[in-house]
Amino acid sequence: MTHPIIRDLNKRYTAKKYDASKRISDEDMKVIKEAARMSASSINSQPWKFIVVESDAAKQRFHNTFANMYQFNQPHAKEASHTILLAYDPKFTQDKYAKRVDVEVSSGHLPKEMYDSMMGAYAFAESNTDDTGYNGSWTKAQVYIALGNLLHTLARLGIDSTPMEGVDRELIGEEFKQELDGHVCEVALAMGYHLPVEDYNHGLPKARLSVDEVITTL
Repeated sequence: MTHPIIRDLNKRYTAKKYDASKRISDEDMKVIKEAARMSASSINSQPWKFIVVESDAAKQRFHNTFANMYQFNQPHAKEASHTILLAYDPKFTQDKYAKRVDVEVSSGHLPKEMYDSMMGAYAFAESNTDDTGYNGSWTKAQVYIALGNLLHTLARLGIDSTPMEGVDRELIGEEFKQELDGHVCEVALAMGYHLPVEDYNHGLPKARLSVDEVITTL
């Protein structure tokens, strides 16, 4: 298939080795950040923080979080051009949601007289909240919507990427405590440009089940 979307998806792969000398341009980073911000989420909750690891100092801090586990991902911390820490809010409250609804009104998306109706959508969040106020299973799912959006954005820009669930949430929570502000990071996205020859995963054919095995049309 020759459609641009399918070409993007065929081109996208998980990079295994980055060229540390190559940097993502400031212009492309603006697009990437805006794509993250524009990602969809249930009831427009946006229960996330995206921390962009760009400076050498920040890369060292991220590198430090691999001290106990997942060392196979540690080289990406310094060799990738940038990494995004995608973090979810484990206790997304009604007051936090109200801030989103305020923006719905101020942006012109929601008529002011529908404010209370939109606030009623928080009932969906409540249905995913336990007695302690924890709704992290639901908010974490929203982060993966943003991750998928970013993967396609990067493919369109011709930028390689590595989604990493192999990160230490505890050490990241300690090292980036101030920036996370109560959010939890369990997945990160390294970005940059692969190192030819040494990136063994580059250029290989896609390995996917057939359409008939994964899609049922009724």
